[in-house]
Amino acid sequence: DPFYRFNDVMYRWISLDNWTYSRTFKTPFDIRKWQKVNLVFEGVDTVAQILINNISLGRTDNMFNRYSFDITSVIKEVNFVEVRFLSAVSYAAEQSRCHKAYSIPPACPPPVQKGECHANFIRKEQCSFSWDWGPSFPTQGIWKDVRIEAYNYYHLIYFSLTSFFVKSAQQWSLEIESIFDVVSSKPIAGLVTVNIPKLKTQQTFSVKLQPGEGSIVLLVNINKVRSSTVETWWPNGHGKQSGYNVTTTFIMEAGYQIERFSKAYFRTVELVQEPIPGSPGLSFYFRINGRPIFIKGSNWIPADSFQDRVTYDTLWLLLKSAADANMNALRVWGGGVYEQDEFYDICDELGIMIWQDFMFACALYPTDQNYLDSVRAEVSHQVRRLKSHPSIIVWSGNNENEAAIASNWFSIPYADREVYIKDYVTLYVKIIREIVLTEDKSRPFIASSPTNGLESIKEGWLSQNPYDTHYGDTHFYDYSNDCWNWTVYPKTRFASEYGFQSWPSFSTIEKVSSTEDWSYSSNFSLHRQHHENGNDQMLQQIGHHFKLPQSTDPIKNFKDMIYLTQVMQAQCIKTETEFYRFSQSEIIKGEGHTMGALYWQLNDIWQAPSWASLEYGGKWKLLHYFAQNFFAPLLPVAYEDKGVLYIYGVSDLHADHKLTLRVVVHAWSSLEPVCTLAKDGVIVKAQSAVPIYTESINDLLERCRNCTRKSCVITFSLVGEGGLQSPTNHHFLSSLKDAVGLQKTQLSASVSQQDDVYVFVLQTTAIAPFVSLDVGSIKGRFSDNGFLMTKKNKVVVFYPWEPTSVEELEKSLTLTSLVDV
Repeated sequence: DPFYRFNDVMYRWISLDNWTYSRTFKTPFDIRKWQKVNLVFEGVDTVAQILINNISLGRTDNMFNRYSFDITSVIKEVNFVEVRFLSAVSYAAEQSRCHKAYSIPPACPPPVQKGECHANFIRKEQCSFSWDWGPSFPTQGIWKDVRIEAYNYYHLIYFSLTSFFVKSAQQWSLEIESIFDVVSSKPIAGLVTVNIPKLKTQQTFSVKLQPGEGSIVLLVNINKVRSSTVETWWPNGHGKQSGYNVTTTFIMEAGYQIERFSKAYFRTVELVQEPIPGSPGLSFYFRINGRPIFIKGSNWIPADSFQDRVTYDTLWLLLKSAADANMNALRVWGGGVYEQDEFYDICDELGIMIWQDFMFACALYPTDQNYLDSVRAEVSHQVRRLKSHPSIIVWSGNNENEAAIASNWFSIPYADREVYIKDYVTLYVKIIREIVLTEDKSRPFIASSPTNGLESIKEGWLSQNPYDTHYGDTHFYDYSNDCWNWTVYPKTRFASEYGFQSWPSFSTIEKVSSTEDWSYSSNFSLHRQHHENGNDQMLQQIGHHFKLPQSTDPIKNFKDMIYLTQVMQAQCIKTETEFYRFSQSEIIKGEGHTMGALYWQLNDIWQAPSWASLEYGGKWKLLHYFAQNFFAPLLPVAYEDKGVLYIYGVSDLHADHKLTLRVVVHAWSSLEPVCTLAKDGVIVKAQSAVPIYTESINDLLERCRNCTRKSCVITFSLVGEGGLQSPTNHHFLSSLKDAVGLQKTQLSASVSQQDDVYVFVLQTTAIAPFVSLDVGSIKGRFSDNGFLMTKKNKVVVFYPWEPTSVEELEKSLTLTSLVDV
């Protein structure tokens, strides 16, 4: 296993070698019958020469491109095909050496990443040269389908459907674009019929195809009456993900017909950037089908260092876990890959909106002719391939490259800045933006993330401070301040990256390590941490509020550390995300109207400490269970300011609700509440965050006698008619390391099977903070985890992802709470 222990370094030689893939094949058809025969590569990773029968067809140098070679004149009945790869690492180094005019930083990743240099000189998955959460495995090979296409007259290469709502006519229209290769020497005429049975819409167009690569754009108008019955596609939590079956039939004079079955989705997306009363700057939020949507989710990185291991099932598991945690969006981050078709199909189905970066991240990039030509081909291929997906709501030019220049990450002398600014504008504005605007008018484009949006454009595409909270989106990381202190977080318009690290569970680490690795300070633990001082930063953050493990048993100590990093990460990101959610409807000192929270990061590329909430293999960390609650459609959120407790009602629901707020104060030493308060008739407004309760902590402690900040904890929830209720939230009045009255508890669980799920009935003898259920490497997830247990019993459901049994679950179960550490 390349991920075992130190193999990422041991196997480095593989990527420094050149490799050739070859095979012999018989042609399964009569060559003489076809006017044109192509050898098509959907994905070659990355630099290769392609030969058939010892004749060179051409070269590839871009992992994200599709390559088609005309083999009409060289194909025989028996053929020998070769793909001769060049080491990506040496190619990138050579490209960098040839770029003599000026350097293009960064040359190499920081040593802690144990990576390779000059990733920015090769159009390849940037993080395959290493990242601060991933190993260096610069793969080479054929990573997508290879096929032979033979045809006469004409052949369909790309086919896409995008919908538009024409306001003036109050009707939907569908733009159908088809791109053909026409082999005949003269134009071909014919008919195209588009049929949408469910909308009783059928239209026939007469078309003419010119020789060469030609495109046909058809506009199908859905008449007014039908338009009013169209079911739109909605994000997760806001409605159905309706789509319509469409049949498109091409009947050309050559007599040969093509039929395409596809799905049309009707939805509009606008990125709203306009003045906000009482605040300088501009808003930054998305309107879907005319409705402002608070974006809740995370950031997606490649699911494996080896893309061919990422199956449909891998993607389904990870994306379904995102939807199950109440997420409605993911950002496909620009240092990975444009994901496979299935990824976007699943997002369409689950209602997960995609913020799609182009694959440029944390670096400056060359702009010589060859490079730009390659990027041009890459961008138009990817936009044509992906634009039919309603899930994609924005194209973004790059990750953090505007910020890299503005904040001068690479110490560029002021005198040389202009060269890099010019390159930046050339690449993301003149090339990428132009292609996107030509190919796809159905969704917005931004040049970078973070960016100041329209303000960046006004400043020549490079703003002075891309992290300005009054414009656009921000990325924010802070490992030194106490993460429970909400005042350190930016009250931004849109938080598109923020996060804290944790370790994956012991069962995940165990698969790639040996006994001597099982300590927090082992060589393995240091080797696996690719972020400078990452392991220490976690300790420091834990130290603010928790006692460090004291066990004399080294393995228990290691497991306790893992547990604490997960508790800390979950609590930190909960605090920060709740801050963003309760800031959506208010402006304070000019800041606020936050309309997006995408934490860094959803998934893992291997088994290692990282910012992810899903471990490699899909197991939920405590953070992901917390996300299920902090992203809930209805949630009460508490924070303290100058000794006063504020509770906000946060709602993504489409209607106002009259609810009851229940506030319960517990002493750490007793399962009986000290005092309970029910406030009836609380109005929580649709899609907003409003203050619903205010009380000074002193008054509260006085009201609940025998309570001090250290001896008590507050829990609260919202309940309404018809079973409507929020998760129960908590607010700590002091650090848990200072908590008074916490008792050692006896936690136990009984397990039973009900249909295809398993029911765990938990019992505790005392209040137990952060109760964690772990069933080792049995695949599945719990209905709740990491919770504060304030009642004697609690029922938790386990949803298995593979067959298991009560016996296996009982045998694998460990129960941990804070007092066990």
